[in-house]
Amino acid sequence: MKVLKFGGSSVASPERIEGIVQLLKEYYARGEKFTVVFSAFGGVTDSLILMAQLAAKGDDRYLEHFSEFRERHQSTAKALLNDDYRKEVLPRLDENHEVLKNLLYGIFLVREASDRTMDYVLSFGERNSAFFISQLLRQNGVQASYLDARKVIKTDRSFGNAKVDLELTYRKVQGFYSENTDIQIVTGFIGSTKGGLTTTLGRGGSDFTASLLAAALDAEHIEIWTDVDGVLTADPRKVRKAFTIPAMSYAEAMEMSHFGAKVIYPPTLQPAMSKKIPLYIRNTFNPSFPGTFITDQPAPDSRAVKGISSMSPVTLLTLSGSGLFGVPGTAARLFGILAQASINVILITQGSSEHSISFAILPQFGKKARKLLETAFEYEMSRNIVDPIRVEEDLSVVAIIGENMRYRPGIAGRMFEALGRNGVNAVAIAQGSSELNISVVIN
Repeated sequence: MKVLKFGGSSVASPERIEGIVQLLKEYYARGEKFTVVFSAFGGVTDSLILMAQLAAKGDDRYLEHFSEFRERHQSTAKALLNDDYRKEVLPRLDENHEVLKNLLYGIFLVREASDRTMDYVLSFGERNSAFFISQLLRQNGVQASYLDARKVIKTDRSFGNAKVDLELTYRKVQGFYSENTDIQIVTGFIGSTKGGLTTTLGRGGSDFTASLLAAALDAEHIEIWTDVDGVLTADPRKVRKAFTIPAMSYAEAMEMSHFGAKVIYPPTLQPAMSKKIPLYIRNTFNPSFPGTFITDQPAPDSRAVKGISSMSPVTLLTLSGSGLFGVPGTAARLFGILAQASINVILITQGSSEHSISFAILPQFGKKARKLLETAFEYEMSRNIVDPIRVEEDLSVVAIIGENMRYRPGIAGRMFEALGRNGVNAVAIAQGSSELNISVVIN
């Protein structure tokens, strides 16, 4: 069994959808066993978010965007389906659209879109795309069936970024696939609570859906089909000479995704890693290219640095003061406060003197984090034991990544020499004991 996943850019137009159908027909003709996860059509999730936001503000322009959403799906179905399949598919799409329209009107009336409601709104993108493509495949001779992932992927009630109940999900997936032999075309991104409420797995969660299915089914491998030639050594929009990394380890891929590489959704790798299931990152528009192979073993490679990743903007906060020296539990206290507020820390650095702790977070959490820490350390600040929280905004994190760095002395020296030679000052530096990455915060 192989698990394939196609992202929104791969299904952004009728022509691109036709290309995917041809690719899947080839898999089917070879007698391969596979299941396919689909994202919403390109741009649809953003459109659904906008509709709900406008409706919640009492702005009736949400109806214009809804009409565009409905027309896009109907016109795609009309362009690719024959008369017989149109008679089956269009009424089903119309049912979805009517439910969505009523839901948006409800949001418009109450002027509110809760996280729970938003998850239900967003589910219509994947539900439309996966159902439509399942029927298009049947029209093209592939024995395919539509699977709404809410039947098998079970989560808690953390709407917007739900936590998956792995044991229950794996049991549901295994039970369903043991009873259904068709090629399953699955909605990405969505799941449901035990009580049947719709949840989402976070933006990019369709990759996670594919990995969950693969782990449950002990799949041979996962194929993530996207719009670039695999994982590149750097962002090609910033580094013109960036090239595809042929092979890398899970750990390297995790580091690349953590520091901004958009090709892989970070949680995707966890279920695959637990079962040692390899991944291929491939290009829908260049299907003959092998892409990037990701496995549990570092690739035999002479290069110490596998890739360069970056994230911007970030905000750096620093807690410092003579009162921190030798005081146990300060770091635990600081990061416990952030964890309780669901503020994710991107990078941490602490001087050996224990005089200061700096950490980078996403900019939208900067003011909140500062306020929380000022409240928590109010006593120490009032007695000048701790200095006022220092906040530096509009910074970037640049990281060099590679498992082979641990065996090569001088890598950090070369990095900082290059930055210094070009007049780039390092605001903060971090390196883990695994020597898998060296990260620097810069203006």
